[in-house]
Amino acid sequence: MKWLLVLVPIAIALEHFAPGNDLLVFAVAAGGIVPLASIMAQATGSLATRLGPGLGGLLNATFGNAAELIIALAALRAGLHDMVKASLAGTIIGNILFVLGVAMVLGGTRHGDQSYDARAARTQATMLTLAVTALIIPAAYLAIVPQAQVQMTSMSALIAGIMLAVYVANVAFTLVRSRADAAAAAGQPGHGDLHHGPHWTPGKAMAVLCAVTVGIIWLSEILVGTVEAASEAMGFSDAFTGVFVLAVIGGAAEQATAIVAARHNRMDLSMSITLGASVQLALLVAPLLVLLSFFVGPHPMGLVFGPGLVLTILFAVIIAGQVASDGRADWLRGVQLLAVYLILATVFFFVPDAAG
Repeated sequence: MKWLLVLVPIAIALEHFAPGNDLLVFAVAAGGIVPLASIMAQATGSLATRLGPGLGGLLNATFGNAAELIIALAALRAGLHDMVKASLAGTIIGNILFVLGVAMVLGGTRHGDQSYDARAARTQATMLTLAVTALIIPAAYLAIVPQAQVQMTSMSALIAGIMLAVYVANVAFTLVRSRADAAAAAGQPGHGDLHHGPHWTPGKAMAVLCAVTVGIIWLSEILVGTVEAASEAMGFSDAFTGVFVLAVIGGAAEQATAIVAARHNRMDLSMSITLGASVQLALLVAPLLVLLSFFVGPHPMGLVFGPGLVLTILFAVIIAGQVASDGRADWLRGVQLLAVYLILATVFFFVPDAAG
């Protein structure tokens, strides 16, 4: 896959020398993100071997969501609030349904039944339920009291602050538990031999992660500049593009790592990445964007998601809670998750205003 790295400078060159060919620039930039995501998967896997699946998953989610945050900030500057919300919702449901589904299918067909830490997965699923509650309540309140539109900005800011505080508590809990799990596993035979790939030193792995993240951020900026024209050229609605195109591209880094981890029988790391990235998007990125919108863009962005987006996130979180209940994964569960994702994609494709 390394030969695809040639697409990175090509995308940068096309942005400057072929500004009118938006679909070509969009496609090349999206392709350039793929090898960068693969390198990020290798670096994160090397770090996860030393730090444990919990902390490794948190680290990967942080670096992986950097592209999503940059895409969203660029859209905020342009006042594309609906596109921001659609992309956030799409990445959350994509991680839970598509990425985890593919990981379970590939891991299950290769290793049969796979196990993971059900306690950690249930904790993440509970955090997602809390996040969905924070998204549903403002939308429900506005539906019941339409005249409360003026208060939505202040309400969104306060709820965003609460969500950020909960995320900080989640990170602290994860760090403490990761140290305890690492200490308990240190004496077990074979500990540290689960990583299939380059065994880099922590310093080298972090340097690679930082460099690759810069590349992904750069290409993400190019994507934002061409996404509307490319979407129109492909015949996609804005809702479908935000939920199922930008979301997949923005989350490519953690998606690649989660799938590779499952193929190497690291379902614990795969679950930590997919659920952890969704938690970070819902409890960190989304409220952070709400607060930043007071300073970026033409007007503040509320925390009120459209009913279609709220329902899709709710369905995905309910299924995630069921999957995370017993600490076991197999290929049939992966097929079930993918089926729900394809059903949602079909609906969004044929209903242009689904994001509203």
